[in-house]
Amino acid sequence: MNPSPILIRATQAIAIILIAVYSIPTRASAKNDQQVLAKAQAKSHVGAKKRAKHTAHAKRKVEVNGPLYATRAEVMQEADAMALRLGLEPRWVRHAIGQSHYMPGIARAIAPPPVGTAKNWAVYRSRFIDPVRIRAGVKFWQDNRETLERAEAQTGVPAAIIVGIVGVETIYGQQVGTYRVMDALTTLAFDFPAQHPRARERAAFFLSELEAFLTLTQRTGTDPLALRGSYAGAMGLPQFMPSSWSKYAVDFDGDGRVDLFHSAADVIGSVANYFKAFQWRVGMPTHYPVRLTAEGQQKAELLAPDILPTFSAATLGTLGAELYGLAMQHDGPLALVELQNGDAPPLYLAGTENFYAITRYNWSSYYALAVIELGQEVAAAMSK
Repeated sequence: MNPSPILIRATQAIAIILIAVYSIPTRASAKNDQQVLAKAQAKSHVGAKKRAKHTAHAKRKVEVNGPLYATRAEVMQEADAMALRLGLEPRWVRHAIGQSHYMPGIARAIAPPPVGTAKNWAVYRSRFIDPVRIRAGVKFWQDNRETLERAEAQTGVPAAIIVGIVGVETIYGQQVGTYRVMDALTTLAFDFPAQHPRARERAAFFLSELEAFLTLTQRTGTDPLALRGSYAGAMGLPQFMPSSWSKYAVDFDGDGRVDLFHSAADVIGSVANYFKAFQWRVGMPTHYPVRLTAEGQQKAELLAPDILPTFSAATLGTLGAELYGLAMQHDGPLALVELQNGDAPPLYLAGTENFYAITRYNWSSYYALAVIELGQEVAAAMSK
């Protein structure tokens, strides 16, 4: 049956109206489309970031998580012996060590740089003294001004040194480490890289730190498998090793416990107490500028003690390391410290006993000077 002419004309009119309506978008519909697209794009961007983060995390887990130490009979035997030495419950020690993973990434990270790698103070400095750390340091100092003043009054350790330490170590808590401390210490105690020139000595050190960590967590009722830190097993904002936590960490906020992960007061007090224990000299500068004229045998003699203060100011001058100003009046031993600058001339300075004290935190003159100069930069920014 064919449709009537009237029905055909009515259908055509409706179609024309519909075409006209949908072919002329209103401002509201265009705006909604833009919003939808923007949301979709944002959602896609966030999703891509999440996927990338998940993929990177998955790759990292695949790369770094090795076998459990429970599969190593000789390690389990050492766990039993350790429990006996420390007076700890054997099953608890076996569980903590047995559920730790060998971490090949940690073994790679702890390896020394290739032979012939030139040190470069300028590059090293740029890693730690930058606008991000300085801004974070200013906030940390402002937020904890009274606590820093109290720590300095009680120990003599300048606030700038404490601020420099926490900034270099973790950017004031922004980077406290992601490795399980048990994984790190167990890996370095039982599988320290054999190619390291001091492998046996370093493995023994990390075994002692593993023992200190187990003792610490048992005493505080903490799950040893729950804490995270650096690839070397250092913890909290100041990156204390377990033995340092036990020896030098203090309850500076008076809440009855030591917390280097969340209590800025405990962090400040503990760093100050650490340097006090290493004989910080109140009011003594950390270093003085030097003009080096010594060459050959005299230069070798000056550098032989490395960072250990050995020479008087007069002796340094006699051997060709010229001091001037207040340095000439320094009463105490000094060290000629050399900081290499790649292909550029080295930087030389005369390190005092306080410079040496900072190297007891990390045995590096580069580290010590970075701590000092970061603290100085933050102090300068505070005064602006």
